[in-house]
Amino acid sequence: MKAEEAYLWLAGASARCIYDDFDIHAIASVLALAIEEADQTGFPLTEGVGLDPAALSDLARAMFPAARIPLALFGTGSFPVIDAEEQSLRDILLMYSSCGCSLERPLATMIARRCKWPHHLWQDLGLRDRQELSHLMKKYFAPLAEKNRFDMKWKKFLYRLVCNSESFTLCTSPVCSECDDFAHCFGSEEGDALLAHSTN
Repeated sequence: MKAEEAYLWLAGASARCIYDDFDIHAIASVLALAIEEADQTGFPLTEGVGLDPAALSDLARAMFPAARIPLALFGTGSFPVIDAEEQSLRDILLMYSSCGCSLERPLATMIARRCKWPHHLWQDLGLRDRQELSHLMKKYFAPLAEKNRFDMKWKKFLYRLVCNSESFTLCTSPVCSECDDFAHCFGSEEGDALLAHSTN
């Protein structure tokens, strides 16, 4: 199934009376990309989102009740392997979560997993642009968004926090303003969205 089709399917199966449009859009975007990847590669959906089968089932039941059972067709039955780097990303996101709601844990899990993909984080989450990612971070991980006050690219920022927490230095310069890679970490995040969202 193509990501665009999966997105429309999930949006149509959503629990709009419980979740707002942005939450449904954000979660459906991540799942839609992962569904297309699962369809193309044969890997289970859990690999693309980092959620274990029970967590994925719980999320589907809550947000996309009409799609919960069909999601099993995409191979939700295996447990994803979580390495130390991904676990550190999860831990940091949860440490700086802001509202204590049920979506924070699955979002932290999916964001940490999608950080391993090769594009800008907003693209690998299936979002329309970086502004949507910043809105997501401010809504669910507000203390983290406040720490990123200089607007570093989100994937770079998260990995920098991992490095700091593990007493490991990835950066060549101790101060961002003196670094030769400044534009690489703070520059524009323009690009095409990986998912063509419906405007309906």
